[in-house]
Amino acid sequence: MQMVDAPSNFIEGIFVKELKNRFLCEVIIDGVSTVCYVPSSCHLSNFLDLKNKKVLLVPTQTPNSRTKYALLAVAYKRGYLVLNTSMANVAVANSLKSRRFSCLGRRKNYQTEHSIGNYKTDIYIQDSNTIIEIKSIISTQSKGCFPTVFSERSIKQLKQLRELMHNGYKVCFMIISLNPYLKSIEINKDAEFYVEFMRCIEAGMTVKAYSCRLVDYQPIISNSLSVVF
Repeated sequence: MQMVDAPSNFIEGIFVKELKNRFLCEVIIDGVSTVCYVPSSCHLSNFLDLKNKKVLLVPTQTPNSRTKYALLAVAYKRGYLVLNTSMANVAVANSLKSRRFSCLGRRKNYQTEHSIGNYKTDIYIQDSNTIIEIKSIISTQSKGCFPTVFSERSIKQLKQLRELMHNGYKVCFMIISLNPYLKSIEINKDAEFYVEFMRCIEAGMTVKAYSCRLVDYQPIISNSLSVVF
């Protein structure tokens, strides 16, 4: 299998296991067992088997961090599957001005993590008063299911988005696959989430899904995905 070589400012390692603390894992780097940071709110073992896989790591950004490196991606097929869920936001921001997002209209002026009242947006397009809510999904299947984990926070977010639409804002709900080979995403029909999700659509929320990949080791949006309700 042809693999992409990591550039000199990245570190390669071999994944051993996740630790009891869900934000930590053990990786072998140059033959040395090293504790690394896992930038994911869920155990990655819920989605894929990383044991003995080649992984890509980056230096930890937080000063005085307990760990020197953070997990970024795992070698997958001809490239990497991104494991840092925050890279979904980076991928959208990196690609926002491309033709792929022409459906959003004018988008010259935008902000990331812009607060509207007590709601913090992932991306806010000032040109059109559009809120972009970004969610990520990790799956090695051809069809992914969203969401895979339910939370009260996600229900609260949907209710807030519906209220913002009633106040004149536009909302685009984006689901980003961190696996560049995913083909489609099916919305989980769990009662409470699905009801709130469909209420938002009835209020005018648009739903888009894309996959992302690393290009020159930067995450960008690569393909549009179909969404099954």
